[in-house]
Amino acid sequence: MPKPDPKVKRPHTGVGVVVWRGGEVLLIRRGKEPFKGQWSIPGGTLEFGETLHEAALRELAEETSVTAEIAGLIDVYESVSPTGHYVMIDYAARWLEGEPVAGDDAADARFFTFDEAVEALQWDTARKALEDSLKVLNRQNPAAINR
Repeated sequence: MPKPDPKVKRPHTGVGVVVWRGGEVLLIRRGKEPFKGQWSIPGGTLEFGETLHEAALRELAEETSVTAEIAGLIDVYESVSPTGHYVMIDYAARWLEGEPVAGDDAADARFFTFDEAVEALQWDTARKALEDSLKVLNRQNPAAINR
């Protein structure tokens, strides 16, 4: 198979995970650019050889020290701008264990109420993923999430 041409630009594939613990959702404050200092959904870049679920759970553990189980796909989001082309695959998850401790490229990590999280998130796409994550969880267990 021929090697890819390094001059050819390709989209970046990222994964995110919206983790719920009862009525609280986990966010991280970004410690690096882009968007340093802003609150976000835990996540990062898919590495070669990883499944999407593996990448989402790895990024979650690296950034927060929290473990969770994937409940389902929220959606696939795309951003095309002068700074790059990103494809983001976001999952809803249920917290299993661990208290948030910022790690890797996160400056902070903590649980928020839904309303606090909506206010903290500055990107419309992240707010949409947060809202859509409730639909995924409620389809499986309507009593699991209290807002």
